[in-house]
Amino acid sequence: MKNHQYHLVDPSPWPMIISIIILNYTMFSIKFFNLKQWNLMTLTMIMILWVMLLWWRDIQRESTFQGNHTNTVIVSMKYGMLLFIASEILFFFSFFWSFFHHSLSPNQELGLQWPPFNIKSFNPLNIPLMNTIILLSSGISVTWAHSSMCLNNLSQTKKSMIITIIMGMYFSMLQMYEYLEAPFCISDSVYGSTFFITTGFHGIHVLIGTLFLIHSYTRMSNLHFSNQHHLGMEMAIWYWHFVDVVWLFLYISIYWWGK
Repeated sequence: MKNHQYHLVDPSPWPMIISIIILNYTMFSIKFFNLKQWNLMTLTMIMILWVMLLWWRDIQRESTFQGNHTNTVIVSMKYGMLLFIASEILFFFSFFWSFFHHSLSPNQELGLQWPPFNIKSFNPLNIPLMNTIILLSSGISVTWAHSSMCLNNLSQTKKSMIITIIMGMYFSMLQMYEYLEAPFCISDSVYGSTFFITTGFHGIHVLIGTLFLIHSYTRMSNLHFSNQHHLGMEMAIWYWHFVDVVWLFLYISIYWWGK
């Protein structure tokens, strides 16, 4: 028994386990880039997803069944999510800094031009524009989901969440097709590395955000949320809006302005 509103987290193995797995994933990714061996990288990715699900399961138990997410804890978790999103913004800021540094002053190795000599960039009015429309539409549908949840309209919340999840999956499929049809690769000068690193990390964030929304939809279907208490869903929506905004800057700068 406790006589305070705070939640002292129980000992958990997942932070240490996922840290080791991510370290191995980094090394196996380097092996994939150099030797084209993808088996171990895929295995570690599956392990990361599995640990994520187990970790979310424990947090779900703490909030739904143990009642540890009091109003005081909710406020602190919201601050934590805001700080996490701020760190992610700075993470992408470093990639944009690199892009503008090389595009505004291309050196002789790049042919004194941007895109570099012999690099054929993507048409921003094709798949990139389609992906932009998809993400903006998903931002509308996820806002619809949040409003429906606040109004205690479970049917509308489910429909809008399903629409958002489908559009997130569609975005990832189009990005995969774009990568397969790309006329350049990650080793084609600083343009290729900047393009694939920036868009690739954003694509990973879209996949994580889609999983976040799927998890929220599953909990909502099991009646874990109410119009007064739906912190997990609210944070998933925050994260999805962050992904939307980053893509807008990415599309305008890399696809359109940097063409």
